[in-house]
Order: sequence, then C-alpha cells, then structure tokens
Amino acid sequence: MEHQVFVPVPAQDVRAVLRDPARVARCVPGLQQDADTASGPLAGRLKVRVGGHTVTYRGALAIAERDPDHFAAEGGGSEVRGSGTVALALVLRLVPHDGGTLLEFSGGATADGRAAAFDPGATATAAGRLLDRFAANLAGAAGTAGESVAGAGQEGAGPAGAVPSEPSVFDTEVPPPSLDPFLEGEFADFAAFAEPEEEEGQGAGPAGPGRPPAEAAHARRTMIGRSAEEVDHAPPRGRYAPVPAPSASDGGNGLRWIAPAAALALASAVVVGRALRRRR
Repeated sequence: MEHQVFVPVPAQDVRAVLRDPARVARCVPGLQQDADTASGPLAGRLKVRVGGHTVTYRGALAIAERDPDHFAAEGGGSEVRGSGTVALALVLRLVPHDGGTLLEFSGGATADGRAAAFDPGATATAAGRLLDRFAANLAGAAGTAGESVAGAGQEGAGPAGAVPSEPSVFDTEVPPPSLDPFLEGEFADFAAFAEPEEEEGQGAGPAGPGRPPAEAAHARRTMIGRSAEEVDHAPPRGRYAPVPAPSASDGGNGLRWIAPAAALALASAVVVGRALRRRR
C-alpha cells in the first residue's frame, strides 16, 4: 500500500510531533488509550469501519525514527469480540514541499478473522481515509506547536517585537459591596454629626471618616430589619410560644360557689324530712 498526503506545515514541526509518542496518540483517529501507562501511550482500542462492517481491535503501536525524515511504525492487535488478529508495518517519509510537507506512507498489513473476509477495495479505501485523518490531526498538532514557538519568540524579543499584554483579572479593582453603610453615597448627611477622632501622635495623618451616629444605625436597622440582639431577646411566637401558668384567682372563683350550694342542699333535706314526718 502506498499513500501520499500534503500538509501545510514545515517538516521540522511534523518531525517534532512524530518524536513524541503521546502527541502521536492524540493524532490517531478513534484511539481509546488504555488506563495502564506501562504499555505506552500508543496502546488501547481502535475501531475500524470497512464498508458496512465495524471491527474493534485492542493492541499497541511503536514508532521509531530511522533518520530525520524517515519514520517506521510497527504494531499489532486482536479483535475485542472475536479471535482475529492484525499486524501492521508502515513507513513514513517527510518530503519538504512548497508551502508545507508531503507525507509518503508505504507498507502493508496482514489480518485474519473478520478482516480477512472484507473486500480488498473497501479495505484500501478505509486505510486511505484513516491515514488522511491522521495526517490532518498531525498537521493540526504541528501547527499548534509552531504557533506556540513563534509566540514565545515574540515575547522574548526586544521593544521592536513587544506584544502588548492584556491586563490580568487579578489586577482588576474589586468594587466595594453595595450594602456597605460607609459608602460615599450613603450616610453622607450623617458625616457632619460624627465626632472627630483624637490624633494618636504628632504627625499623624487626617482622621478617617467618622462612624454614623445612633440615628443612622437605627435607620439602617429599620430598613434592613431587627438587629441580632433584638432577635435573640424576642419571645418565641406561634406553636413555640410559652403557655401561661394558671392564676390563683381561678381556684378562688370555684370555691366561692361551693358553700351556697351546700347550704341549699341542706335546707332542702330539712324541708323534705319535716314533710314526711307530718304525713305519718
């Protein structure tokens, strides 16, 4: 298999990316890296679509630099759901071209299992599409690295290449809170009633703004609500309100009616007794 892709990136930037396996792993489309870092950054799962079929392989890939413009990649994997295997040997050459670099891929692969039954034309199309996407990602990574290097060079340049720096968010002045009672706009009328502070020593600066008098504090407490002391000393209301204790006068009112009732009952008994005696 032979395939060529042009990328608008200088060869030295592409070479720098190919020398870093971690950056190469981010350029492989569809690669899901393994959590185990011992197997290297170019190890994991790769889903391949050929025609109307999709196969997921688990394996690893290794890239070696033969010379500054010659890289070799070898790898292999096995099907996640099946017993098929695949082995890959690929050679990549970097050819400087006008306005960029020409990537020349050559190599081959052997496979069994499900991949052995795929149509050769569909397999070649899928491989070419995978290499095109890899080259596009490689150019993007190399272009980002080139821009960062250029930016670092501009920052290190003299006054001629100086770039105006944007102000940091940490240098921005924080405005005072809106509920601060000592703002310039609020309680300005009460500043005249404040007592001047005594100077601590000779050469002391002017005294700061006086605190508002009691009227101002009362007005602010009325606007915002009751103070903490008032809330703490206020009696509870509603279901938690205390039940008043029974007064002593309630018991006296009950005893006041017992004596007349007893006297009436006794007089009635005497009258009834006399009436019964007369009949006999």
